[in-house]
Amino acid sequence: MAQSIVVGACPHDCPDTCSILTTVEDGKAIAVRGNPDHPFTRGRLCVKVNNYEERVYSDQRVLYPLRRVGPKGSGSFARISWDEAVGEIAARWKAIIAESGAEAILPYSYLGTQGIINGLNVGDPLFNKLGASVSERTFCDSASCTAYMMTIGHTPGVDPESFVHSKYIILWACNTLSTNSHHWPFIEKAKKSGAKLVVIDPVRTRTAALADWHLQIRPGTDCALALAMIHVVIKEQLIDRDYIDKHTIGFDELAARASTYTPEFAASETGIPAEDIIRLAREYATTPPAVVRIGVAVERHAGGGQTVRAIACLPALIGAWKHVGGGLLQLPIWAFPVNWPNLMRPDLQPAKMRVINTWRLGAALTGDLPEGPPIRSLFVYNANPMAMVTEQDRLERGLAREDLFTVVSEHFLTDTAKYADIVLPATTQLEQKDIMFSWGHLYLSYNNPAIAPLGEAVSNTELFRRLAAAMDIDDPFFLRSDDEMIEASMDWTSPALRGISLEQLKKTGFARLSLQHPDEWAPHRDGNFPTPSGKCEFKSSIAEGGNFVVPLFRQGYGADQAGDPVDPLPHYIAPNESPMTAPAEAERYPLSLISPKSHALLNSNYGNLPAQQVLAGEQQMVVLHPEDAASRGIVAGAPIRVFNHRGSFEAFATLSADVMRGVVVAPAGYWHRSNRKGATVHAVTPPAYADLGRAPTFSDVLVQVATA
Repeated sequence: MAQSIVVGACPHDCPDTCSILTTVEDGKAIAVRGNPDHPFTRGRLCVKVNNYEERVYSDQRVLYPLRRVGPKGSGSFARISWDEAVGEIAARWKAIIAESGAEAILPYSYLGTQGIINGLNVGDPLFNKLGASVSERTFCDSASCTAYMMTIGHTPGVDPESFVHSKYIILWACNTLSTNSHHWPFIEKAKKSGAKLVVIDPVRTRTAALADWHLQIRPGTDCALALAMIHVVIKEQLIDRDYIDKHTIGFDELAARASTYTPEFAASETGIPAEDIIRLAREYATTPPAVVRIGVAVERHAGGGQTVRAIACLPALIGAWKHVGGGLLQLPIWAFPVNWPNLMRPDLQPAKMRVINTWRLGAALTGDLPEGPPIRSLFVYNANPMAMVTEQDRLERGLAREDLFTVVSEHFLTDTAKYADIVLPATTQLEQKDIMFSWGHLYLSYNNPAIAPLGEAVSNTELFRRLAAAMDIDDPFFLRSDDEMIEASMDWTSPALRGISLEQLKKTGFARLSLQHPDEWAPHRDGNFPTPSGKCEFKSSIAEGGNFVVPLFRQGYGADQAGDPVDPLPHYIAPNESPMTAPAEAERYPLSLISPKSHALLNSNYGNLPAQQVLAGEQQMVVLHPEDAASRGIVAGAPIRVFNHRGSFEAFATLSADVMRGVVVAPAGYWHRSNRKGATVHAVTPPAYADLGRAPTFSDVLVQVATA
C-alpha cells in the first residue's frame, strides 16, 4: 500500500496554529499527529483535533450541494448539482440587486477556518465588488486590539517562547491549558527555574489549579484591579523613572488619574482583598522580568477596552520591556506582514457602504437596520451564528423568513445551515491549500492538501471563483489560482520574511519569522513603540485626536460606537449587569454568568462530533457554587433552567467550589440540538457592546437559575 506523510497546519481560531502531519494511505487520510519538528507545538495536538480525520470522514459531512425541500429549520434537503446551485444563487442575487440594490445582500463570516486565503476575508472582494452590506466582525479581541494599539501600537509584544526567561508571570483571563495549551511548556519551564505564576480568573480553571497564586475576581472588574496596581506602583515609587522619562508620554496625567483608584476601592469592586492587591502590585514591580499574558475574555464586559488600556500601561511603568521575557503578550499576529488590502480589496467598495455588526444579526434580519433596504439574502460561510449570536429568538425568526434567501457553505448541517435554502459543501483543511499566520506564536505555516476533496466539496477560494463567474465578473483578480493568491497574500519583501520562500514552506510546513531569537527578544528595550509618538502612550494621542477607526485586518472593524469622545486616559467602567451596578435587575437575576471556551470544543466546531462530545459533555452543562445551588434546591446532575428577561436555555448542573459564589459558568460552543429545549447560552447574553471596538459583552450578564 502506498503511504505518505503530508505536512499541514491546524485551521482553527486558536493561538497555537499547530503543525500537523497527516498519514495518507492509497489516497485516504488514516491518521493525524503533531509535527515533532515544530519548536512551539512540538508534536502534540489538542483534544479538539487529535482525531481530525474523523471530522473529515464523518458520516455527517455535507458532500454535495443541497436545496431545501421542507420548512425552514427542518433540515430537509435534496441533492442538486453545482451548476444548479450557483445558477440559482446568481439569479436570485441579480434579481435582488435590480429590485432593492446590492445592500439587500449580507455576507456573514468569521473564523471557522483561520487560513489566510480561505479564512476571514476570502469573500470580501466579491461582496465589495457587488456593493453588498458589510459585516462588521468584532466577536473577538476588537476592544482589546483597539485599546492595545491606542497604548503601545501594533507590536507583537513578548515572544511567547521568551516566557522561559520570565520570573513573574500573570495569566490574566487566560485558561492556557484549555485554549493556548502549547504555550504551557514554556511557562512550566519558567516555573521550574523559579518563576512565580499568578492567574487572575473568576474560576479555578485547569490553569489556575496549577498556579502559585490564583486571584478570583468578580466578572467585569479587571480594570479596577489594574488601575489599583498602577496606584500602588506609583505611590510606592516602584516605577522605572528612567524608562518612563525616555519612552512614555502622559505619566503625570496617569498618576493623577490612578491616585483615585485605591486598593480599597478595587477590593470593593473585584472581591479581592486590598492586601492581596497591594502584594500583587509589589511583587509584579519588583520581580523582573515580569510579563502579563491577557486572554480574549478580558474584554468581554462594558469596560473591556479600558481594561486593556490599563493593563497595557503596567509594563512601561516598571520598565519590564527592558528585559527578555518582560512586557505584555496579546496577539503576535502584528508581526506577520500579511497583505490585507489585497485580501480584502476595500478599493472595490462603493463610496458609501452599509455596515451591519455580526453580533446583531438577529436584529438585522428582523428589520432593525441602519438606512437602506431590508436584508433579502444572507450568505454564511466559516460561521454558525445560530449557535453563537445573541438574541436567538430574533435570529430564529429572521432565518425562518420565507422571503430571506439564505445560502450556507459548510461541513455539516449546523444549526444555521438547517435554515438555508441552499447548502454548499466545503472542504476541510486536509482537502485544501492555505497559508497560515498565528495569533499565538511567531511561525508562518503552510498547509499542503493531504487528500482530494471528498464528494463535490470545494474550498472557499474555489467557491468564490465560481460565484464571481456566475455574477458575470470578468476581473482577472477573481480568476486567480490558490497559488497566485498565496503569493499575493504576503509582503515577501518584508524583513520579517527574509530568507523564507514559499518553496521552503511547502516542504517544511513552517518557518519562524526573521526576528530576534526568543533568548534575545526585547523589542521595546529602547522604546520604539509603533504608536504616533513612538512611545508607550499612557495618555492616548489617538483618543485625543478623536480618531478611533483603527485599520485592522477585519473589514468594517475598529470604530467606537458612534464617534463619541473617548477619554485618553485609562479609567474604570463598571459592568452593565452586576448586583452593584444594577441592583433592581439583580433582585430578579442575582447571578453573574460567564461563557468561556470549552476545553474540547472550539467555538461551535466539534459540537456535533462524538469524541469531543464525550469530553465536553454531550449536553450543555452549567457550573454553580454548591451554596448557590443549595439555596435553589439544585443537586448535581439536575436539569436546570438559566434565564433572564432576554431568554433562557436549559442545561445540567455541575456543582463546584472552583466557581465563585454568585457566578455561574456555561461553556460556549454547544449546538441547539445538544441542549434541552434547543437554545444555547447566547439566548441570555446581551446585545450591548463594550466601550471600544464594538466588542460583545459575553461576560456581562445577570441571570437566575432554577430547576427545570
